[in-house]
Amino acid sequence: MVGACSSRSESPFASSIHIPIRFPLAGMAVCWFSLFLCFGFLFGLLECSIGDRDPIYRNCVDQCVEMGNIGTVSIAHCKFPPDGANVNSSWYMQEPLYVQWKHLNCISECRYHCMMQRENEREAQGQSPVKYHGKWSFKRVFVFQEPVSAAFSALNLLMHFIGWLSFFILVHYKLPLRPQSKRTYYEYTGLWHIYGLLSMNAWFWSAIFHTLDFNLTEKFDYSSAVALLGYSVILSTLRVFNVKDEASRVMYAAPILAFVTTHILYLNFYELDYGWNMKVCLVMGFAQLIMWSVWAGITRHPARLKLWTVVFGCALAMLLEIYDFPPYQGYVDAHALWHFSTIPLTYLWWSFIKDDAVYRTSSQIRKLK
Repeated sequence: MVGACSSRSESPFASSIHIPIRFPLAGMAVCWFSLFLCFGFLFGLLECSIGDRDPIYRNCVDQCVEMGNIGTVSIAHCKFPPDGANVNSSWYMQEPLYVQWKHLNCISECRYHCMMQRENEREAQGQSPVKYHGKWSFKRVFVFQEPVSAAFSALNLLMHFIGWLSFFILVHYKLPLRPQSKRTYYEYTGLWHIYGLLSMNAWFWSAIFHTLDFNLTEKFDYSSAVALLGYSVILSTLRVFNVKDEASRVMYAAPILAFVTTHILYLNFYELDYGWNMKVCLVMGFAQLIMWSVWAGITRHPARLKLWTVVFGCALAMLLEIYDFPPYQGYVDAHALWHFSTIPLTYLWWSFIKDDAVYRTSSQIRKLK
């Protein structure tokens, strides 16, 4: 999440003389609740996926890759070598591009069927479900490996598109523009446009990743999410501290941008460390929640109630990431519900951003009169 308000008279950090540091009860509650959740999540133990270390599961995958079948299930893709060509290397026997795109190759097919077989065995023995390769065992629907999460990701993408488009129309066509330059009075217009594009990109790759989970889509999903979180920290800092001149913005943004870029390069070209990446993302998300909680408790912004609702909603949504549970009936897990919870929060978030644009524009026009 990102967003808030500024101006010398509103910024909690720019003018403590004009704004007494008093927290409304709701602001304090949101702030401390966010602190509690974020610290609990940050220092909680990360559950390892023990399913893929199960000897029975590993033997099943090895035999499937070698023999091309699991019991009565025949894996057609295992008739081909790993490079996708058949044993005779005839060009017309190579896998079609659409099959490669679906990534229904030998290893992924064997992993899926062995995982489902092993989970059925564990259920029959009265054992609880476990994760495989960092994820629960989901039932596929056509090519959708996690159909519910993919659908909710697509809805989040749609909500961000609608929110960004309505913001674009508001600031460029409904609100007054500067007479000489025809630019908007709202000082953060360009920054929010970039935020909207990064958000749509992140949710696009989230939908793709939950549809087709393999190395490339995983890296795009993680990299896009990290880029969005990093930029959100920058935008939160600039908005809360009321940073408007370009030189100061560069000074604030440069170290955060350097760290985020280094982290993305580390994940893609050195090691995709899930535990380290989770901690980095939690710290960036935690920083935003705290900044907005403090700012909402101090500012006199007319839309601060919306901001409190979003911050409190995000803090509650984190519970779904902390207290993870296996997918119900093989389709809906805590992560899918987290994706669902962000849909109404996204609508409210863009509503706050638009209110902020209206408020700042009217404030700028009043100063010029």
